[in-house]
Amino acid sequence: MRLPDWLIYILVLAALVFGLSKFGGRAPAPDAPQTHTYSGSLLPSASTLDSEVLVEVGPVTEGAGTAFAVSTDGWWLTARHVVDSCPHIGILVGGGSAIQVLQTKMALGADLALIKTIRGPAPLGWNFQENTLRVGQLAYHFGFPQGVPGEAASRLIGRERLLARGRYHIDEPILAWAEVGRSHNRQGSLSGISGGPAISSDGLVIGVTLAESVRRGRLYTAAPETVLALLKASGVAASTAAVTALTPQNYGSQNDKLRQSLRVAQVVCTTKAK
Repeated sequence: MRLPDWLIYILVLAALVFGLSKFGGRAPAPDAPQTHTYSGSLLPSASTLDSEVLVEVGPVTEGAGTAFAVSTDGWWLTARHVVDSCPHIGILVGGGSAIQVLQTKMALGADLALIKTIRGPAPLGWNFQENTLRVGQLAYHFGFPQGVPGEAASRLIGRERLLARGRYHIDEPILAWAEVGRSHNRQGSLSGISGGPAISSDGLVIGVTLAESVRRGRLYTAAPETVLALLKASGVAASTAAVTALTPQNYGSQNDKLRQSLRVAQVVCTTKAK
């Protein structure tokens, strides 16, 4: 007897969730980043002379990344490379369960995507004013590195450009950050944190984590104005309500709260046919 399509979808997601969960649960509290004050210059404008970061986008594969709520009616932001061309996408809600993504909107010129579920949690608030950002300021990156809960802290270096080649081509301005802290015992790549929010000390999102350079200790985020352009083009109104102010001492526990409330969640792609 042929199983219903919806049951096959749930079974495939459950198997993928089980495979990810075997890597462990909540990571220990993160290391505190450097705490010295740093009053840097204002972030310069984007330029064609900015350094370039080349990313090869391979074929669609099963995997997981991070997404976070941006509207009250079920819209989430994530990285395009996590969900682009994926036939079946779900948001994990705990207990091996997932809610199906009903709609996707890919940014044409950026590694960003909007995904839609039937409903969603309270959205995170944004600061889209790039002219308020300062070189050296802290940001906190939340999500699911290596498929398990985790976070990293970084300091703003400046601007670069992200060049994606392979499954799709993009050329977009991005922000470059130097990693200064992460969860205890977390080694190697932060893969899986892609699509997660980068939140400033005042509790407002200032970017979407897109890529990393393990060798250089760098994290790269979408520029706020690039995100704003996608939201406006899609008719999605972003919130401006900040979460609790973040510090080197509390950002791990605050990340836990955002994940527990599903405001930051794991997004899963499966390629299995229905």
